[in-house]
Amino acid sequence: MRVILAEDSALFRDGLARLLADEGHEVAAAVAHADELVEAARRERPDVVIADVRMPPTHTDDGLRAALEVRKGLPELGILVLSQYVETRYAAELLAERSEGVGYVLKDRVMHVEEFLDVLDRVAAGATALDPEVVRRLMDGRGRTEPLGRLTEREREVLHNMAQGHTNAAISEKLHLSLSAIEKHINAIFDKLDLSGRTGYSRRVLAILRYLDV
Repeated sequence: MRVILAEDSALFRDGLARLLADEGHEVAAAVAHADELVEAARRERPDVVIADVRMPPTHTDDGLRAALEVRKGLPELGILVLSQYVETRYAAELLAERSEGVGYVLKDRVMHVEEFLDVLDRVAAGATALDPEVVRRLMDGRGRTEPLGRLTEREREVLHNMAQGHTNAAISEKLHLSLSAIEKHINAIFDKLDLSGRTGYSRRVLAILRYLDV
């Protein structure tokens, strides 16, 4: 796939570029400024943008803002946002804009190469992928409140994996449950979150958004 990197740390940016190239991906551009990300993406039209949340010029959420701005003109663009710390507000904001083809992971996750590359593939394919630590923090903060408090421990575990972007088959393998059991748990989640009768939207995406309270 064609990727644009946006990261102001030259060492991290160069290392990630080498990793992607070694895996057969094309790094169309590697930039250090949010404005450069917008320009490069519009010029190169990549499949995925990998961007740090905090970038110049203000070192707040410029990378996230730039990636979302680019996606307005490239609706099929995948966005994988990197962060040094768990900042659930940014994860929620990213998903609130549009949840398909987005990911939010901690930079430390890049060191787990296979896991990081799996997340990248899922984002490129249009899935949602959240860092497990982000999901854990969200669950700790909201898991006992209504309507999420209606879920059983196993249902919360399934939703936890759904929020990371895993398919039903992958969740089945991770939890050592049959695929039919996973499907029953997901249907129960939809029922308890009052999503069973919803049409026009992906109930899976709505469940994740309800989970993030966005």
